[in-house]
Amino acid sequence: MMFGTTVDEKRAFAILDRFVDAGGTWIDTANCYAFWADPSGFGGQSEALLGRWLARRPGMRDRVALSTKVGCEPLEAGRFPETAEGLAPQTIKNAIEASLRRLGTDRVEMYWAHRDNRRTPIEESVGAFGELVSAGLVGRLGCSNFAVWRLERARRFAADAGVAGYTAVQQHLTYLQPRPGTRPSVVHRFGYLSDEVRSYVESHDDMAIWSYTPLLAGAYTRADKPLAAEYDHPGTDRRLAALDIVAAETGTTRNHVVLAWLTGGCPAAMPIVGPSSVAQLDEAVAAMEIRLTAEQRSLLDGAA
Repeated sequence: MMFGTTVDEKRAFAILDRFVDAGGTWIDTANCYAFWADPSGFGGQSEALLGRWLARRPGMRDRVALSTKVGCEPLEAGRFPETAEGLAPQTIKNAIEASLRRLGTDRVEMYWAHRDNRRTPIEESVGAFGELVSAGLVGRLGCSNFAVWRLERARRFAADAGVAGYTAVQQHLTYLQPRPGTRPSVVHRFGYLSDEVRSYVESHDDMAIWSYTPLLAGAYTRADKPLAAEYDHPGTDRRLAALDIVAAETGTTRNHVVLAWLTGGCPAAMPIVGPSSVAQLDEAVAAMEIRLTAEQRSLLDGAA
């Protein structure tokens, strides 16, 4: 997310190189990354940096899968969410063309509706996304920060219209649970992956979960990164204690256990990590070697 802004090109290239060397495949970005960190107030820096990296690594494009998004780029510098671009058909068309140009490629493997937009009829957005798949510009479609009834309505329309529909959801999911009824600190109203969304994915074999901010921006392990207010409740203490027990048993860290819990869950979730250093990436990669026992998973799931 921060490649090209707070994470400079040299460091970003080193992270990307290590990621691929470790067997990594999916690279997730968005057309709006990172408008809030750039003096211009507009995004595109992350995609542009990825495009430069791919151009300087012959053959690399065929080794990685690219995922990007539309819907959150501000139309006026820095003014989000009030001027977010939305999901009108022409917006989607213009955005994919600009993303492909910045990435220096002719297709992306996954394209996301970054944020639901109810100003545009859902049928129009779904139709526009379906056209991109038919044209070969996009492999799969996903939606992020959607209410489950909007996800179902979009998928139903796509099926009835005979066009590609959403096959993945990208929401904020981590081991700690927010206090019920609290507004999330993330900017998206439906950012949390609710039990309702989880149940929906479980009941549809073609659906997948991607989890953003799984490590809470370092709050699990760093004293200088306090937990957000919605995690200030007794259940957090119990779940952190469970994490510490499993981390001690496995000789790892809270971060390792959280990532292992996500990837080994039912349904499994693909955690999207945003390392700002090679060391942070190495920690995340190491977590993929951890296999929690049934007893450890029961302990983690039972803490509430």
